[in-house]
Amino acid sequence: MKHIQALLVCVLLFNLQSLQAARKVVLDARIEEAIAEFNSQSLAGKKLAQKAKGMLVFPTVGKAGLGIGGEYGEGALIIDGKTVQYYNTAAASFGLQIGVQSKRQIILFMEKADLESFRKSEGWEFGVDGSVAIATLGAGGEIDTKTLNQPIIGFVFGNKGLMANLSLEGTKVSKIEKKK
Repeated sequence: MKHIQALLVCVLLFNLQSLQAARKVVLDARIEEAIAEFNSQSLAGKKLAQKAKGMLVFPTVGKAGLGIGGEYGEGALIIDGKTVQYYNTAAASFGLQIGVQSKRQIILFMEKADLESFRKSEGWEFGVDGSVAIATLGAGGEIDTKTLNQPIIGFVFGNKGLMANLSLEGTKVSKIEKKK
């Protein structure tokens, strides 16, 4: 039974990864769409993003699990309104889980030192290489004031599916090259 579960998860992850491996032009369009959605959901988030030294945007992160799970998505680091590098995000999980989910993630680097540390790394793992404060939006799209003062702030939004999880702990982010 465990072998069947593992095989099923591998097939699901392979399909998610294939769907996520978007061409550069398609990925750029999805990133713009995710930023527009983010800005429309929270004026406070939009203002915070304008102050950020860099913004890492993953327009679609797919997650699937059946005992063993995983997630994958592709995005880009944006500095001063320009894409400077493409990245992927991946994570594996074990335990009581079943379902499929899609979500959007935006990570704001508020301090130049944290942004530079991220850019110099070959692979970044949230919770190990950097702690990310997950922002929760209150009434009217306001952000908790405790979160506002953190050096790295994460937003997870646009959840679709049946696996609600707002954690980024253990998520690995790596540089990738995109084809036109």
